[in-house]
Amino acid sequence: MTDNWGNEQSVRKLQPGKLVIASHNAGKVREIAELLGPHGIEPVSAGSLGLPEPDETGTTFIANAELKALQAADLSGLPALADDSGLCVEALNGDPGIFSARWAGPDKDFNLAMRLVWEAIAAKGPDAGHGAHFVCALALAWPDGHVEAFEGRVDGMIVWPPRGDKGFGYDPIFQPLGHDISFAEMDPAKKHAMSHRADAFRQLVAASF
Repeated sequence: MTDNWGNEQSVRKLQPGKLVIASHNAGKVREIAELLGPHGIEPVSAGSLGLPEPDETGTTFIANAELKALQAADLSGLPALADDSGLCVEALNGDPGIFSARWAGPDKDFNLAMRLVWEAIAAKGPDAGHGAHFVCALALAWPDGHVEAFEGRVDGMIVWPPRGDKGFGYDPIFQPLGHDISFAEMDPAKKHAMSHRADAFRQLVAASF
């Protein structure tokens, strides 16, 4: 198979058993666990293993996902899966993008982050568009340094005020194309079926099982 840049990417099958989810975000770990459950995978969160969160020094979603997956695999001695995802707003030149979590501040306050996004759009004036998309990069790494990456996307628009109490992160202000409700108002199973994470997971599953 080829990676997102058209280069050949070697593929290694993922065997049933423990897989470290290299995230300390409980909502993200829960979504990934639900997506992997049918494949005989036993998800173990990096937080439960006491693994540190690395500095995300990459300049792309895939680079950050690979960095996190490789560290978790190296420290745990187990295969590890990392997700780097974010909200990209067209009117903000793709921001917050790879800095989506940082906009929430040290307390991970996504009410603050959502307000900052809306205020930044409003500052662009009444003609600023509300188009946006979520990106999810998944990296699957092994302790020997082998790594594979997959990237998914879902398009939509920013809505205000925030709507719904399901989901996490920026879900309350993101309305996917073709729908009149936000991700946070959507039944979780329906969101899982169409999200950026689901898109990336379809690619991972097709390659790894």
